[in-house]
Amino acid sequence: MERKVFSLLQVAQSIQKTISERYSSSYWIKAEINKLNFYSHSGHVYPELVEKTEGRVVAEMRSIIWKADFERIQNKFISQIKEPLKDGIKVLLEAKITYSPAYGLSLTILDIDPMLTLGDLEREKMESIAELKKLGIYDRNKQLPMALIPQRIAVISVETSKGWSDFIDVIRNNKEGYDFAIQLFPAVLQGDKAPIEIQEQLKKVASTAEKFDAVAIIRGGGGDVGLSCYNHLELCKSIANFPIPVLTGIGHSTNETVSEMVSHTNAITPTKLAELLLQKFRNFEQPMESMLQRFHHLTLQKLKESNHQLDSSSRLFRNTMQFQIQNKAFSLQQLQQKASILALGKIQGLDFAVAQELVQLKNFSQNQWQKAQQQLEMLDQKTQILSPVHVLKRGYSITRLNGKSVTHIDQVKTGDLIKTEVLNGIISSKIENN
Repeated sequence: MERKVFSLLQVAQSIQKTISERYSSSYWIKAEINKLNFYSHSGHVYPELVEKTEGRVVAEMRSIIWKADFERIQNKFISQIKEPLKDGIKVLLEAKITYSPAYGLSLTILDIDPMLTLGDLEREKMESIAELKKLGIYDRNKQLPMALIPQRIAVISVETSKGWSDFIDVIRNNKEGYDFAIQLFPAVLQGDKAPIEIQEQLKKVASTAEKFDAVAIIRGGGGDVGLSCYNHLELCKSIANFPIPVLTGIGHSTNETVSEMVSHTNAITPTKLAELLLQKFRNFEQPMESMLQRFHHLTLQKLKESNHQLDSSSRLFRNTMQFQIQNKAFSLQQLQQKASILALGKIQGLDFAVAQELVQLKNFSQNQWQKAQQQLEMLDQKTQILSPVHVLKRGYSITRLNGKSVTHIDQVKTGDLIKTEVLNGIISSKIENN
């Protein structure tokens, strides 16, 4: 039997004919855009579509959106959900199944309904809320006490983002001159990587939580699709369980994300969050200013009252003292007169006694002087007897070696020069033999 052989093109054309006949109309299909693949030079888009079950890809197909259709779909997305088409979102798309011998099977996308994307995000959001409430942590971070003046703020954001720029500009340029200690912890703020990176930075802040009064998560505006990462369950659990207050200012959307719901305090924009922190300072300062003004007023009033009392007391004291001084002066004058009279009498009575005492003192002094003279004369006689001159007169001599008296023969040795003092001179000698 002769074998029938077909060319590859014939097979491809047969498949193309069969598919075009079998799938002649368009279909609504649910899928996830794994990668958008926009080509700017042509304006066409070649999305990679996937379907996942428990995180595993169970189906995958190429597709195409022609330039005109893409511009229309993109405008619709931006108009209805404030976000463009992007990687990683689930969509409900209208497409025709096509087959090309050169490019294979693909879907030609004609339209995309933004509402399915919104509905899928809402479902994820509700599931996260339910799980957090089931765990009993939905309100946990809200119950943490906030510092009276939160001054030390850890900020999770991107240094190049407008949200960070707006926030730090309001904080640093406040007219009251309030001082903040701000430390930036950079992280991706949107897309699939955002929940992971934000959680990593939350862990870093938590490791030194005692250094901060609060942590703020801030980013610029965006629609519901761009903010969908903030409904991520694990991220929301990290915020709810965080040991210090978490503040959020992550966009302009009126539809709150779960991260905002479980945070301690939420502001709709980074600017509003910065103003909220400044208001905390004002709320503290205004009562203090009122108290200072009241204290100043009361102090002035008390000083005025005290001055008045002091003046009255001074006048009373002055008058009393003048009266007392006058009385004391009169009494002193009387005492002086009495003292003068008594002193005069005493002096007259004492004159005779003093005279007798002086005579006795004179006699005693003369007697003591005579005794002292006699003792001095006896000491002088003894001194003369013991004088070296007196000794020399009696025939004695004094021998000296180097100026010291020689009293024993062991004090000198052969060759020493000695000097012997007699009454009328000094004799120098040399020891020849000892």
